[in-house]
Amino acid sequence: MSEAGGAVSGTGGGAVGGELTTRLKAYEGKAAAESGVGKDVVNEPMIRHWCEAMGDANPAYEGPEAIAPPTMLQAWTMGGLSGHAGRSAAYDELFGLLDDAGFTSVVATDCEQEYLRPLRTGDAITFDALIESVSEQKTTKLGTGHFVTTRMDIRANGELAGTHRFRILKYAPARAKPKGKRPRPVINRDNTGFWDGVAQHKLLIQRCGGCRALRFPWLPGCNACGSPEWDTLEASGEGTVYSYVVMHHPPFPAFDPPYAVGLVELAEGVRMISNVVGVPHDKVRIGMPVRLEFQRVDAELELPVFRGRGV
Repeated sequence: MSEAGGAVSGTGGGAVGGELTTRLKAYEGKAAAESGVGKDVVNEPMIRHWCEAMGDANPAYEGPEAIAPPTMLQAWTMGGLSGHAGRSAAYDELFGLLDDAGFTSVVATDCEQEYLRPLRTGDAITFDALIESVSEQKTTKLGTGHFVTTRMDIRANGELAGTHRFRILKYAPARAKPKGKRPRPVINRDNTGFWDGVAQHKLLIQRCGGCRALRFPWLPGCNACGSPEWDTLEASGEGTVYSYVVMHHPPFPAFDPPYAVGLVELAEGVRMISNVVGVPHDKVRIGMPVRLEFQRVDAELELPVFRGRGV
């Protein structure tokens, strides 16, 4: 997402808005962090964890002579829960001005990175950051606010290794729109049988007619053996939360955030995505047992969801 993140436009703002913009722009060029020191030197375990999470098996990232994946650039500067001592007062003042003006919400919009040399195991990381720009007042689908861009120069053993630009939007949320219909699922010849099953309160899993492998979502052919032949197996409805996210933004008229969306591993071994209901969104946990149920969301649409249990 960039500054064009969902219909961005300028706003008038008048004298008050213009005065605020002038005050905000006075922070451009001021330090956001000074003499920051990475909490860890570049090291093999962190590289391994990153690569496992990303599924990146490049041999250049393995072993004691490993280099770090370039996209890890910012990771070495993160302060964790305890933060860094080097953050400047100017940065906090800027955010205070925005908060006082009613722009209390924040969302990350995009980042840009430039790599000048590889980071190698053992490199000591230092960094400085400045407030590069503050936009005029903008109106987006999320609401009205200001984009703030910071630029961080990252050094390895004192040598400039890369630059990280990070842009956020500090905004006042737009007023909620009247609740509308949930988006309709796309039903085609490849998945009609699944939705026919939902209408009968059955969760049907495809089973390959060749190798008998189960698959979900529905596909016209088997990923494992290529056979176009298949039949179906009705799921028992038992499962566990394999992973999940809590949705806060962007708001959509048919939804009421925050809510939990889970990747549920069914007892049969396949995984599917759906809402986790029946428990507070902040109580959903990986490994939580869930049970299939069918939820009517409007007069025309019923969906399979999973009710959390054991909380």
